[in-house]
Amino acid sequence: MTKSTKQQGLLLFILGIIFLSLTLRSPLTAVGPVTEFIQNGLSMSTTLVGLLTTIPLLAFAVVSPFAPKVAKQIGTEATLLWSIVLLIAGIALRSGGSVTLLIFGTAIIGVAISFGNVLLPSVIKDRFPLHVGLLTAVFSVVMNLSAALGAGIAYPVAADTSFGWQGALGVWALLGIIAVVVWLPQLKHRKSEPVDAAAEVVENPSILKSSVTWAVTLMMALQSLIFYTTAAWLPAMLIEKGMNPDSAGYMLSFMQFAQLPMTFIAPILASKMANQRPLVWFFSVLYIVGFTGLLLDPNGTLTILWMILIGFAGGTSFALTMMMFSLRTKTAMDAAELSGVAQSIGYLLAAAGPVLFAFVNETTGSWYVPTILFIVTCVLLLVVALHAAGNRFVRE
Repeated sequence: MTKSTKQQGLLLFILGIIFLSLTLRSPLTAVGPVTEFIQNGLSMSTTLVGLLTTIPLLAFAVVSPFAPKVAKQIGTEATLLWSIVLLIAGIALRSGGSVTLLIFGTAIIGVAISFGNVLLPSVIKDRFPLHVGLLTAVFSVVMNLSAALGAGIAYPVAADTSFGWQGALGVWALLGIIAVVVWLPQLKHRKSEPVDAAAEVVENPSILKSSVTWAVTLMMALQSLIFYTTAAWLPAMLIEKGMNPDSAGYMLSFMQFAQLPMTFIAPILASKMANQRPLVWFFSVLYIVGFTGLLLDPNGTLTILWMILIGFAGGTSFALTMMMFSLRTKTAMDAAELSGVAQSIGYLLAAAGPVLFAFVNETTGSWYVPTILFIVTCVLLLVVALHAAGNRFVRE
């Protein structure tokens, strides 16, 4: 294989990673800004709409341990391709115009995205081990960028075009179609066989006895809960303060964009630290100040500042959580096991967030108490993340 051929292969792979990553968050974050349209169009309760964010998280929890098994049978690249096809089908069903199709399509979307969450890091390490840092950065940043695009584009499509909320949720199928086309050349590579983390956990249950396992798992759960709950309900919180729906959607998008710089910077800093507790204090303080600002700023005059702080905190906490799987372990086997437990249990716990916050909102009649719950969640995240960042995983 010539040098130019290798470079072309790497370029095609990077393009494939970019478009796959673009499909992993935008179909989810597009829901929050258009919940009012969905509720009015289908006569759904706030709690039921909250399920639209919870269902994918439940799918992540259930499906993630099985993704490597499927990949071993048909190849990682082929599994990722079929997951995108499944995603396109789920997006189409979700926009079908009925409550049943909405919920069923959302579940399919969650299943499809689960495969990308688990297998993209694996295929990066397998195919280009010398470029893991670069490609992981691309994967992480583009995934967060897609979240911002989903939040920012959804409301204008729903409000200002004839497509309505169905079009706002269905437009993301176009990204999936492009991703299928761009990813097709990767089917020539079928050598990768990811570690079956779920099976290893079953064979070595002692991993569950480590306090670091549970600290990293709760870190995963709490930062995911904050992300998905804000994606679902932040626009509604801002609308309650008097902000118009269009601007509320843009604020969520701005918060997502604010995550991007820290998604790049945090892993670099973390790799140079003996322990990562300074980074934990950094994102925890920003989270707490940001949500406290939302609570005590009744007219939303400083909303953009709170979005910046919460966005910086979200980017740092996400990147640091992903780094913990490697930083807190010595061997690849331990890292795979820790990742398997943290993602499966973590997403399961995070799934309660959107429904819980919606229930509290309906019970109290405002977003005041749910905002206090965000602050409490940030304090809990600080406690578990300090333990995860300052201790090494030891098999007992």
